[in-house]
Amino acid sequence: MDSMDVLRESLANAPVIWKGDYPYFIHPITDGVPRLDAKVLSAVTDLSIEAIDWSSVDLILGIEAMGLPLTSPISVKTGIPLVIARKREYGLEGEIVIDQNTGYSKGAMYLNDIKPGEKIVIVDDVLSTGGTLKSIIEGVKKTGAHIQDILVVVEKGKGLQMLKSKYPEINIESLVKLEMDGEKIVLLN
Repeated sequence: MDSMDVLRESLANAPVIWKGDYPYFIHPITDGVPRLDAKVLSAVTDLSIEAIDWSSVDLILGIEAMGLPLTSPISVKTGIPLVIARKREYGLEGEIVIDQNTGYSKGAMYLNDIKPGEKIVIVDDVLSTGGTLKSIIEGVKKTGAHIQDILVVVEKGKGLQMLKSKYPEINIESLVKLEMDGEKIVLLN
């Protein structure tokens, strides 16, 4: 089974819960539960490394919380340092505050240790509305760094297309696109 098959199978078998009127899939890459099978993380790491030209990248940016397990193996395999957008303020010199407002959550996020002119790849677990990534993009722009690529593992909803139209200079891709059909996960690619 190749890496894409491993990822697709894990998503197809993900449990679905209802939050009000909304079906919500639960997956270890997007939620940290149920337990993350090393084969799935390895598959996502391999697919992420294949999806991007890492030769000119200076920094990998992950987003708390699932950005921690997603970006760490990519950093190890590519040798490129990483930093995580956090939900906690540290007060370090140059810290950028981001107002995050998505369909799921509200609150501030903080960027640290991103230098002007650096070429950055953002890796995120799931993109739905695009609210979190839009906030992160605007925060990174304040640092003077350049976002080369954004890679999301799971795309659902219209957020990716919205971000592509708003930021045509950034290459934004997903590994897998899905939609919810009641309690069923439908893989679209």
